Amino acid sequence: MKKIYGSVTGVDQGVATLFSDFEDGGVMWTSSGDRQVSVPVTFAEPFKDIPAVTVSLELLDMHNGANNRYVISAQGVRPDGFDIVFRTWGDTRIARARAGWMAIGAARGDEDWDVDYGS
Repeated sequence: MKKIYGSVTGVDQGVATLFSDFEDGGVMWTSSGDRQVSVPVTFAEPFKDIPAVTVSLELLDMHNGANNRYVISAQGVRPDGFDIVFRTWGDTRIARARAGWMAIGAARGDEDWDVDYGS
């Protein structure tokens, strides 16, 4: 369980197009075997700490003559963003994919301030 300490909880969310390979003959549509796409996401504002992030598919356009295999995940989560990673393998052919994401965590409020003691 992730516990959020502080008086302000931030929620950020968005949608990311992962790829549209049918338009230009990209590897997700034309190739086979292990394939991966990584899409960076930057939050509207940095969180105080590493937030909890979920990703889900909003669009998946697949070839009907191949097996449907895929994994989607949030990787490298940090206070200012993360990467959506989409993997497939075998004979799977995917024309396009889009993901939705949501991040929840401690955020900076109007009363938060930092003192910089640098020279």
